Amino acid sequence: MVSIRASAAATVMLTACGGEPIQGPPDPSPVLEALAGATRPENALSILVTGHVRFADSVAVRYGLAGMDLDSLTPAVSPSDEQLALPVFGLLPDTAYELRVLAYSDGSITSSESLHVTTGSLPEDLPLFHAGGTSPLPGFVLFSTGLYGVAIDSTGRVVWYVRFEGHSLNFQAQPNGRYIARPSTPDPDDVEPLVELDPLGEVTRKLYCARDLYPRFHDVLVEPGGSYWLMCDETRVMDLSRFGGAAEASVTGTVIQHITDANSLTFDWSPFDHFQISDLAPELRSGAMVNWTHGNALDLDRDGNLVVSFRSLSEVTKIDTRTGEVLWRMGGLRNQFTFADAGAPFLRQHGVRVANGELVLLDNFGEAVGSRAERYVVNEADHTARLTGVYAPGSATRAALGGSTQRLPEGHTLVAFGDGGLVQEYDGDGEVMWQIEGNAGYVFRAQRIHSLYHPEIGLVR
Repeated sequence: MVSIRASAAATVMLTACGGEPIQGPPDPSPVLEALAGATRPENALSILVTGHVRFADSVAVRYGLAGMDLDSLTPAVSPSDEQLALPVFGLLPDTAYELRVLAYSDGSITSSESLHVTTGSLPEDLPLFHAGGTSPLPGFVLFSTGLYGVAIDSTGRVVWYVRFEGHSLNFQAQPNGRYIARPSTPDPDDVEPLVELDPLGEVTRKLYCARDLYPRFHDVLVEPGGSYWLMCDETRVMDLSRFGGAAEASVTGTVIQHITDANSLTFDWSPFDHFQISDLAPELRSGAMVNWTHGNALDLDRDGNLVVSFRSLSEVTKIDTRTGEVLWRMGGLRNQFTFADAGAPFLRQHGVRVANGELVLLDNFGEAVGSRAERYVVNEADHTARLTGVYAPGSATRAALGGSTQRLPEGHTLVAFGDGGLVQEYDGDGEVMWQIEGNAGYVFRAQRIHSLYHPEIGLVR
């Protein structure tokens, strides 16, 4: 532990009423005390620097390999009640590092003496990856694999991870600077909430559906202020005999809810109020248990209304967030759109995202040769959807389960092919710019982020 104080800041010159300068007290320079750095067993690729600081506006950590130049710097943060807890992410395992804390105040910088910390070893069950490409965008790719949520760099090296007690197929960054997952639990009958985690991987809260409904893991949108949109399962017993089904069928539909950061329900949309059971293909509604809508993605359009993907219906639906009115239905048996240049409409889609009149999705079964991501320009006035981009691997790949798309800057699109074991980044012409080499395993959703410290910065859903 060290306590270092820099030289006094420059004298402050004030002006008296008569215009003559008078000498004021010097601004105190930052003071750092009781500094310590330690590895974190939850993430061997990180170090947490703790201690106390006084008279500092912000603090950061400069670091590098022991005995080498300290050529890396963490983002500066404001200290909380003079307490320091500064994480350093993206380190190498089993490696010695040298670190110094920098404290800033009105142009004055205090630098601590060096701390020396050696990182730990990676868990034996943490999957490893190889990746490469000609022109990937900067940043990291985030996804779930086995019991872990991971972030990898452009080479496929795991640079950040968190371990869950149970599997969580979906792991994603949110606009409020947190991550969301829904780990499974040993009890198959309990309600498994979504969990929100901070960049340290620590749970900050649990997200539940209102009305005691069951949260779906497939997608969630947490707004910067902390309120959230999520999908929930609602099951009702229905007589489907006149539709060729069971007399007492358990029918599950996807409810969309908006809940504030104070846990107040402000929007509650149910397909039982807006759809018909006959919207589902006959062969899918004949059993005793009917997976009616299977919502698997949601997004907010530029007008503030919801766009929701219902996989079982092969439908993308737009919903008014003020009234709950269904504004339009695209695809499926109740399709209201004409598809231009698209051939057959999408089927059993995943990963729907929408912005600025464009819609992108993973078409799991619409093409006989394999799955592909598709980009559409949507004209809501005349109900046309014009296919403007196709993103598919050179070797046909079928994503029977899962998958995602992400619109990126510079016309790039990141696509995860679910259980097809492939993650690729394409440019605007559909050329592969980056990919995870070999079989990536079941990647339900992949997401590119810019920062391990602030995953919300520059985040595109």
